Amino acid sequence: MDEVEVDGLRVAFRQAGAGPPLMLLHGAVSDSRVWREQLSDLSDEFTVLAWDAPGCGRSSDPPETFRLPEYADCLAGFIDALGLERPHVLGHSFGGGLALELYRRRPALPRTLVLAGGYAGWAGSLPPNVVERRLRGALRAAEQQANGAFAPRSIPGLFSEALPGEKAEELAAIMSGSRPVGTRVMAHAFAEADLRDVLPRIRVPVLLVYGDADERAPLAVAEGLHAGIAASKLVVLPGLGHESYLESAGAFNAEVRGSCGRRPETPPAPPAPCVIPRHALGRTGVRSAPIPGTARSRSSVRRRARSR
Repeated sequence: MDEVEVDGLRVAFRQAGAGPPLMLLHGAVSDSRVWREQLSDLSDEFTVLAWDAPGCGRSSDPPETFRLPEYADCLAGFIDALGLERPHVLGHSFGGGLALELYRRRPALPRTLVLAGGYAGWAGSLPPNVVERRLRGALRAAEQQANGAFAPRSIPGLFSEALPGEKAEELAAIMSGSRPVGTRVMAHAFAEADLRDVLPRIRVPVLLVYGDADERAPLAVAEGLHAGIAASKLVVLPGLGHESYLESAGAFNAEVRGSCGRRPETPPAPPAPCVIPRHALGRTGVRSAPIPGTARSRSSVRRRARSR
């Protein structure tokens, strides 16, 4: 791994490949190791960089007062320090919210945004009682980390049936190395974050990638973002959960290529994700489009082959 210093914090990162820069932002209770297959598979077309956010992996712990704006300023400083010119920015879960906050503060910096299982902050996408429950759960996990009693599978909605056994073990091992400070700070940052005001301002292409079995960031969250971002495309990957980039890296990476680079080679056959145009959403943000494959299907709902 390499590292740079940004405003007094050591920021570690992994890098592979050559081409237009693609910045990968992991979720909370995680680090850059989760992007192993993206670093490998996408490096033939992009310079792929995956950072350890402050408080995670090999990066320094941030102050307890760090919130999403401070994370975004640190990310912008990291991108500037490496001289990356208008990178594609891909964020998962917390990382998706961070990508939105980066756009708020530096709108000319990202070339495109890819939000995977993302939110407009917990406060911007979830009811207050759910936000409070998640915050309590995260703070409890931080206490368990400090005591050596943290069980990654205790966090609801992360380990879906679509996550193969060996990858579930890999994810659990990465999460087991998380530190209490990072878990606490990220939880408070996301619980306080409401990014809905950013959505209508976005003027770069945005790809939203969600699994239709995601219990952590369900489709109602995806559809709220899709309705709010005029330049967005929503791709729903069938059968996948919150960790879609791990559960089916081939299908996920093909969507990233299609959005950020050249069109992918024709992948192996179905099942296929469903791309939902904004006009197919109802006023409440819930899908009103007919189900593809029925007599009422229209060409406004497109299918892309899924690779495994």
